[in-house]
Amino acid sequence: MQLPIVALLALLPFFVAANPVQHSPSAGIKLPLVKKSNLVHPKGPVDTDALRAHILSLERKYQRGFDAFERNTGARHPLAPVLSTVVSKRGSGAVPLTDENAQLWQGSIKVGTPAKQFIVDFDTGSSDLFLPGPNCGSTCQGHTIYKPSSSSTAKDLQKTFKLTYGDNSSVSGEQYTDTVLIAGLIATKQTLGVAKQYSNGFNIATFSPDGLMGMGFPAISDYNANPVFQTLVEEGVTTQPVFAFKLADNGAELMIGGVNKKLYTGAFTYVPVIIEGYWQVNMDAITLNGKEVFGEVEAIIDTGTTLIVGHPNDVQKFYSGIAGAKSRSDVSPGVWTIPCSAQPNVTLTFGLKAFPISHSTFVVGQVESGSSDCIAAVMSSPSASEFWIVGDAFLQNTYTVFDAGLSRVGFAQLA
Repeated sequence: MQLPIVALLALLPFFVAANPVQHSPSAGIKLPLVKKSNLVHPKGPVDTDALRAHILSLERKYQRGFDAFERNTGARHPLAPVLSTVVSKRGSGAVPLTDENAQLWQGSIKVGTPAKQFIVDFDTGSSDLFLPGPNCGSTCQGHTIYKPSSSSTAKDLQKTFKLTYGDNSSVSGEQYTDTVLIAGLIATKQTLGVAKQYSNGFNIATFSPDGLMGMGFPAISDYNANPVFQTLVEEGVTTQPVFAFKLADNGAELMIGGVNKKLYTGAFTYVPVIIEGYWQVNMDAITLNGKEVFGEVEAIIDTGTTLIVGHPNDVQKFYSGIAGAKSRSDVSPGVWTIPCSAQPNVTLTFGLKAFPISHSTFVVGQVESGSSDCIAAVMSSPSASEFWIVGDAFLQNTYTVFDAGLSRVGFAQLA
């Protein structure tokens, strides 16, 4: 059953978490994550081709999501016009994660009967699971192949799917249901896509995981089906209807069904989800060197992007406060550089609490080898005129919990 779409919630005091809900440290099963970075060449400068591809794919992903929202709910998403011009036991557990292209975080799941292991990226900015199938072309070579005929629990839904990416290539194939095992928790009759074609961006040379697992809400599912996490919740196998991320160079982790108290300090600051599609919340402000640049804007919390993305006018205003900042549309539309020696103090405020962004996550890397200019993580897109996308450049600085039960996102200081 699809979770209900909520209207804009009143900002109640407990969402600011003066006395937040505290989760048991034993509530949750761990999946460790491992970080990789393909946006930066081995010798240091940014891979601008990879950066351009990431930006294009990001815009295409949001276009797909808003289109799916309208198909699934019959209502146009309030932010959709902005993008219209842009091409079995109860329990919990954690998964080790790896960051691929500094934008998606990967760990292992098992699919089918008998269960077979696959590596997938976990993306809160989408909602569907897909894997390479037995008839997939050359771009699937090197990936572990999912064969429905080898699973006694697989069922062909007689439906197709097609996900288009920024280079106009696509992932396409057929929809099945099967058993999915994640962190020891079993989702039965889970809808997944079995690819007959992978886009060039999912070639093993640039995308090492086998597939992708979306962790948004059902409303943006291209399959019009429950994502894996919602299936686990509805089947009653999670201790709590929450999952949490630590995204870091070392010790990265996805916790399913709870939080890991060893990974954060203090209380969570919670903000309510505005509409259940993306993890879409209100952001109070962005500050630079102690001064508010602007505030009160909607933000989508997305583990599937490296970047922090806003409207060009807002981003230009932001960089006007950093000496030596330059717009570098020659590298890619929306890209800005700052002097590598600059040390801007940047914070994002949620639930009236400011969270700082470290220099190491704010700076992506040198624009080219030997350059004194570095590409910065705040970038612009005309598609983001009414909202911001908050990705890993921010999330690597917090312990973040996604609470599907109470429809909210919480941030806490890393331990």
